[in-house]
Amino acid sequence: MENKTNPYDIAVIGGGAAGSMAAIRAGQLGKRAVLIERNESLGKKLMMTGKGRCNITNTAPLDTFIKKFSPQGEFFRSAFFAFSNDDLMEFFRSGGLELKAERQGRVFPVTDRAGSVVSVLEESLKKNKVDVLCGKRITGIERKDGRFVLIWEDARHIEANKVIVSTGGASYKATGSTGDGFIMAERLGHKVKALKPALVPLTVKEHWVKELQGLALENIRVSFQYGKKKLISDVGEVMFTHFGVSGPLVLDMSGDIVSALEKHKEILMAIDLKPGLRKEQLESKLVHKFAVKGNIQIKNLMQDILPKRMIGIFLSLLNVSPERRTNQITRKERSAIIDTLKAFPLTIRGSLPIEEAMVTGGGVSMKDINPRTMESKIVPGLYFAGEIIEGAAPSGGYNLQQAFSTGYLAGENAAKG
Repeated sequence: MENKTNPYDIAVIGGGAAGSMAAIRAGQLGKRAVLIERNESLGKKLMMTGKGRCNITNTAPLDTFIKKFSPQGEFFRSAFFAFSNDDLMEFFRSGGLELKAERQGRVFPVTDRAGSVVSVLEESLKKNKVDVLCGKRITGIERKDGRFVLIWEDARHIEANKVIVSTGGASYKATGSTGDGFIMAERLGHKVKALKPALVPLTVKEHWVKELQGLALENIRVSFQYGKKKLISDVGEVMFTHFGVSGPLVLDMSGDIVSALEKHKEILMAIDLKPGLRKEQLESKLVHKFAVKGNIQIKNLMQDILPKRMIGIFLSLLNVSPERRTNQITRKERSAIIDTLKAFPLTIRGSLPIEEAMVTGGGVSMKDINPRTMESKIVPGLYFAGEIIEGAAPSGGYNLQQAFSTGYLAGENAAKG
């Protein structure tokens, strides 16, 4: 398809959350728009979010969204106000999709299927007369005679008056997020901040972690210490993997840890297995248990306190034989048990690679983008939306809202400009 004589008003590269919303908004405003996606279908990464259920946004107030993207949050203020979480929820409801809010304000479709979210986007694209081209990979953008020329892999091209780049990050490579957009942005003179994995599982030094693979710890708290800095999580869940740790608490703090690992070879992690109890309260409970069950083996007593799979490793860290009778445990050993329940130690050494991260940290520098319009400050008529822009938030629907909001703002300004 070549359209030299009849260029599109707006071409959007990348058919994820940001690109779909940008193209929909351009279509709503009467512009002739085309959405170009390298995969054979739209929303491939959307289909994987929230374990396939698609956590589209959060019910939190907009100031919370801004804080979640700290220190870059203020950049997104205009986008979040132009198309808020309430606006996004109304968009899906008006498309016939009912939503529900779950713990911590996470919003999901009642169908529990990400496909339902993609279907609403596809219907809206069709309704707003957006041309959708799937299975087409753009390899370059050039300026020619005041227009943009988008070059495909097979050397054909397409022309447009305005272009919105919403190609995602470099995470989840299987979804087509291979970082093409960053290369295009750099070629056009934009600075790309170093790409780092965010929302990514962490790797540990301890080999015994393999024995705990698949074990989830709920209602616990984690902390990370490096230099004089200490990061402490809320109460939540951690999961052991064959290489280290994952789960919501780890993923949410992983961006900071990945950055810290650039300066610190190792980072100490501690799991508070009993965050609801102070040490004195824990000691009181243990003293009582020891008194009542003094003649049973310590490994059996610990079944009241820890998951069974964890007991052997826990006691071996303290050099306490699991066969010892509870009444043989010294005061010093009991004190060590309490300390370890409040700070079960692990040593963080790294993370999985960016291709296996849920979100990309880093990206096209915010300094090169007008936050009120999402237009490039370097190339007029070029806009950015979604994960390609630097900055990432914890899990909970915040990153998807950023994609929908920046997409909407880019589509609106590209259409009006």
